[in-house]
Amino acid sequence: MPVGTQASVKTQSHDELKQLGAEIILGNTYHLYLRPGADLIAKAGGLHKFSGWDRPLLTDSGGYQVFSLKALNRITNLGVEFQAHIDGSRHMFTPENVVEIQRKLSADITMPLDVCTVYPAEKYEAAKDAERTLDWAKRAKDKWLENPADQVLFGIVQGSIYEDLRQQCLENIIEVDLPGLAIGGLSVGEPKEDMMRILEYLAPHLPDSKPRHLLGVGTPEDIIDGVYYGVDMFDCVMPTRNARNGTIFTRYGKMTIKAAIYAEDFRPIDPDCGCPACRNYTRAYIRHLLSVGEILGARLTTAHNLYFYIHLIQEIRQAIEAKSYAIFRQQTLKNLARGIDELC
Repeated sequence: MPVGTQASVKTQSHDELKQLGAEIILGNTYHLYLRPGADLIAKAGGLHKFSGWDRPLLTDSGGYQVFSLKALNRITNLGVEFQAHIDGSRHMFTPENVVEIQRKLSADITMPLDVCTVYPAEKYEAAKDAERTLDWAKRAKDKWLENPADQVLFGIVQGSIYEDLRQQCLENIIEVDLPGLAIGGLSVGEPKEDMMRILEYLAPHLPDSKPRHLLGVGTPEDIIDGVYYGVDMFDCVMPTRNARNGTIFTRYGKMTIKAAIYAEDFRPIDPDCGCPACRNYTRAYIRHLLSVGEILGARLTTAHNLYFYIHLIQEIRQAIEAKSYAIFRQQTLKNLARGIDELC
């Protein structure tokens, strides 16, 4: 799902997102709580009406952002007290008020406050964080059940890179019995090998009856492998952030479109791509736009990357339905490793 931190996916209108195939977008509770404020959004009728997005919305808990402000926060069993990065004002996130904030935002899928363990972390620290995450999930569920409305709440599995902690946390979160599961703490700097090792370890233990969301991941390769290990949902700023910096994802790997070799390259980014950038513009023109800081450049690269990611997910679904995902995975990963020179 494209990430719309401030209730907007950068450079793209909602109509454009729909044309690219987006079915759901993600908003950030921390940022929306600070600006414009959950009460104002509730007054507007919720995030759908406030933003004009009439398809599903997911909001995270804001916990990742709060915990990233390590020098500005204080963690207790009650919750997390933090200093806003905008103006230095003090705030408190608890499992209960994070549920209430997301209720005011009226997101369709919500996340509880959890402890996102930093990497690297000693095992005892990861265990303490996982235990607190479980306690907060129980409190969040109690608050959510007071008025579930049309919202669903996911449980989050923590435990860093330690397999036994992950399994224990997963088993405990399953007992809390929330509508979905999210796997957190696997996009905070750990080696990719550790992320995949944990996903492979958890795969046999994930319940078939609940959707699984891998938080904050990731590259096309990560998504392909994540699906192989049973993940259903992904979110990441990578396609949009990288696009604004001139990095484009293609079926043969990444292209740095601002490179000098594209200055006189009058081909589309990918002649087989159906996105607006590839249908109507050349590599040279897009490079020129980015080089001189024209907004259209970032709009086109973002549209391409989002189209690529969304189309990849569509192909994954088709391969699963055709019972040929293992073959699809092998061939797609092979293509991604071949290099951009394969694009004619």
